[in-house]
Amino acid sequence: AFDTTDPIEVQYTGKLDIPSEVRLAKPPRLPRKPIPTDEAADLLYGLAASVDTIRGVGAKQAEVLAKLGIKTIEDLIFFLPRRYDDYTRLQPIARLQPRTSATVIATVRRAEVRVFRGGRKDLQVEFSDGTGTLMATFFGQHYLTRTFQPNSQFVLHGTFGVYQGRLQLTNPDWEHIDPEHLRTPGIVPIYRLTEGLSGRTMRRLMREAIAYWADRIPDYVPASVLDRTELADLGWAIKQLHFPDGHDHLEHARQRRAFDQLILLQLAVLRNRRAVLAQPSTPLPVTDEFLEPFLAQVFPYPLTGAQQRAIADIRRDVASTSPMNRLLQGDVGAGKTAVAVAALGMAFSQGKQSALMAPTSILAEQHYRGLSRLLANTPGERKPVVALLTSAIPSKDREQVLAGLADGSIDIVVGTHAILQDPVQFRDLAVVVIDEQHRFGVGQRAVLRAKGSNPHVLVMTATPIPRTLALTLYADLDLSILDEMPPGRTPIKTVILQEAEREKLYRFVTDQLNEGRQAFFIHPLVEASETSEAASAVEATEKLAKIFNRHRVELLHGKMRPAEKDEVMARFGRGESDVLATTSVAEVGVDVPNASVMVIEGANRFGLAQLHQFRGRVGRGKHASYCFLLPEETTTPEAMQRLKAMEQTTDGFKLAELDWRQRGAGDLVGTRQSGGNPLQLAEAMMPSLVELAQREARTLFAEDPNLALHEHDLLAQRVNMLYNPDSDLS
Repeated sequence: AFDTTDPIEVQYTGKLDIPSEVRLAKPPRLPRKPIPTDEAADLLYGLAASVDTIRGVGAKQAEVLAKLGIKTIEDLIFFLPRRYDDYTRLQPIARLQPRTSATVIATVRRAEVRVFRGGRKDLQVEFSDGTGTLMATFFGQHYLTRTFQPNSQFVLHGTFGVYQGRLQLTNPDWEHIDPEHLRTPGIVPIYRLTEGLSGRTMRRLMREAIAYWADRIPDYVPASVLDRTELADLGWAIKQLHFPDGHDHLEHARQRRAFDQLILLQLAVLRNRRAVLAQPSTPLPVTDEFLEPFLAQVFPYPLTGAQQRAIADIRRDVASTSPMNRLLQGDVGAGKTAVAVAALGMAFSQGKQSALMAPTSILAEQHYRGLSRLLANTPGERKPVVALLTSAIPSKDREQVLAGLADGSIDIVVGTHAILQDPVQFRDLAVVVIDEQHRFGVGQRAVLRAKGSNPHVLVMTATPIPRTLALTLYADLDLSILDEMPPGRTPIKTVILQEAEREKLYRFVTDQLNEGRQAFFIHPLVEASETSEAASAVEATEKLAKIFNRHRVELLHGKMRPAEKDEVMARFGRGESDVLATTSVAEVGVDVPNASVMVIEGANRFGLAQLHQFRGRVGRGKHASYCFLLPEETTTPEAMQRLKAMEQTTDGFKLAELDWRQRGAGDLVGTRQSGGNPLQLAEAMMPSLVELAQREARTLFAEDPNLALHEHDLLAQRVNMLYNPDSDLS
């Protein structure tokens, strides 16, 4: 226990007399300095220079920065703060409210290491700022006792909770107080760090880089575009992103950065679309005489109107000499596989080969079994020959598949990345279907195209994306949306539970298991973390094995070898295990009709799109199904609003739209590969900004598709810097 004698008197350090912030209706726009094109291009390409060319960065420091992915000047300049501490808005401890995120300055009163069974050592530190005290717990970080010495001052940031009537922080962000920030208080950038790099050093390096480069980088976005959009100059925006003069300054800068990424990505994918369409493809004139009986006999159920529209889109595409390049977007259970089967059947009807590629062996095998069963009903004497090709199949079988693809005796191959390997040659590949396309890296789709005569490509995603955002992220693809659910889909009841209801939950799950059902338990982490108290799958598996001791409990997580993951999931699919404790690796695709319960621990840590994907793992059979959301005690009101939306609707498109309007594009931008340039500030990519970037990109492309006009020289060079024109971004 803590000794409460001799309290330390500390004057509250956050109460500062600061003048009111200057407000910006719109960012300042300065006349552009005339720079010769060649000189401007040299400056732009100068961003690719090594970071050690910056004053004060030596070889040793460059090695440290490389651990953060910072190798060039551009990497450093666009290494944005992960958050900002506003020294003009610090709150006293006495005014803090539970379940709110805030930053305080406080002094260490005392620290104590607590040892738990199993050897874990937690550090508990009591802080005070003169208005009140709070406790901070650092899980597994007993070594910080050397840092948190009595009377030393720190900046603490985190979400505040209450434990036994006292304010509590769990594994907060912390930093030694910088006296400079108290002398000239303002908004302080907080960067992601690594061993050997302090926050103060990082800010000093960034000031050096920004001071030299911000006003030297030529603005590659045409002035006419900035005039129409009322966006900031590039140099001003870079300065404000790192060292903002005010919150509205920062917001304008974030808008400019997000707009740049959106318009550059869209210009790149529009260019890519033009290049793909310029190469002819083999037309497949599918007749009514084939398609109508094929759909009637292959599918034992009527197709939805959305499925029929998507099939009509594909039929029209493949009949052209221009290659199909289409995205099929559908909610979990909307029937994308049936549309894919129709596309594969169209190739078969013309005597051509087709391929379906899935991200994992278990998904490929699932598709293989489903396709084989459905296509056995193909009208006519000759049925499609379907083969499976994954790294797991025996060598003898592999040789037979390779030979069948080369001589044309195999019509359809279902597989994983193994299809991309050099030995795989097709006699006449005409249609390619890619499932969960975001799991495949840049260039892999180009390899598939090269294995045929620029085949027609259909890519599929089960992540609902609002239409406006989809038309920007996938500007190179035509879009088909499955927005209807097939009849007979079992509804999933979703319920938020509090910690006090856990025992009742376990009894309910036990009853389901006793009836022969199966259950998923999703956890945010693989193992207990020294920096987070989030539930871990490893610890949970041990606990669940004791709770459900009459049933078989298994663990699945992303750190396992692929073959090991596949085997665990296969056993669960065959009903050889009853409870699967897992992480987000269970998000995509695996079909277990007998699973009726989904329990999501730490549900507040996931976005709506991901929660919806988890929920879609159940409700796939004839049994009533349930999804239970267990938020942490420190869950914010915004996160609870998201979870309540999960209770109220199972419509993935509605949830995606809500998530976008609440949090920005967030997880949704991760549904596409972007040429090795992940989009920053996804939370700033709100509908109005996305529509703005979409309109401006299409205007530019319509006026000058090659960006060949003089005023577009720098824009073209910037697109080429970020997106190699030879890469495949679809």
